Amino acid sequence: MRALVAGAGYLGTALAQRLVRQGHEVVVLRRSATVPPPGAQAFRADLLVPAALDALPPADWVFYTAAADERSDAAYRLAYVEGLARLVERLARMEPLPQRLLFTSSTAVYGQQGGEWVDESSATEPADFAGQRLLEGEALVHAAPFPGTLLRLGGIYGPGRRSLIERARAGAAFAPGYTNRIHREDAAAALAHLAALPRAEVCVIGVDSAPTLACEVLSWLAQRLELPAPRPAPAPAARGAHGGKRCRNARLLATGFRFRYPTYREGYEALLAEPEGE
Repeated sequence: MRALVAGAGYLGTALAQRLVRQGHEVVVLRRSATVPPPGAQAFRADLLVPAALDALPPADWVFYTAAADERSDAAYRLAYVEGLARLVERLARMEPLPQRLLFTSSTAVYGQQGGEWVDESSATEPADFAGQRLLEGEALVHAAPFPGTLLRLGGIYGPGRRSLIERARAGAAFAPGYTNRIHREDAAAALAHLAALPRAEVCVIGVDSAPTLACEVLSWLAQRLELPAPRPAPAPAARGAHGGKRCRNARLLATGFRFRYPTYREGYEALLAEPEGE
């Protein structure tokens, strides 16, 4: 298959590497002149520049894995709405049309904050701009003239992202609340898996099998590091005793996908085994 990875940052690079290993022809679309992963081709373009995509080669699978440059409404609009809209417009004029567009959305589209379980059918009523802009991007995927899949990812962690480990070492306190996460390798594997399905899934939640209270993850890390257990900070009254939400991954599992890191324990064991600085 010919695959286009638009926005090859932390997740997109891992995805491109995986697709190359699987034998696909991979084109990486980036604004920067960063060298693509071995075996992939580079296409340098700014999605917001008119005519920048005129020479974009056709692709069977298109993955939109772009990330906002910063956490602001303007940055989220550029990344998840305007940039995606330009790409969809260009893809819609291609011959042949892509077989599938996969968009990395986020569980931020769910506004639930009382510890509820949510799945793909749950209400999406985010209170902040992040979830709202992501929903706008999802609507663009739904309106495209070719099949689209939304992968609503939890917090991505993995090689090079050791902030939670460092917080455990620092004895940081965390407000009670559920967290949902997915290892980068599993997120990349899920995208490749969903692209190859005979029929496109419209929407899938991408989280591991253990939505967990943040204090439990920190306590587990502290125990592994032989440090005192952290003390959770008081939660805001509006969130109740257990804030956040718990996201189900049943639909992803039903497609036949299997996690390499099914819970935070396996994922952080792998990170703890890495040499410092990697």
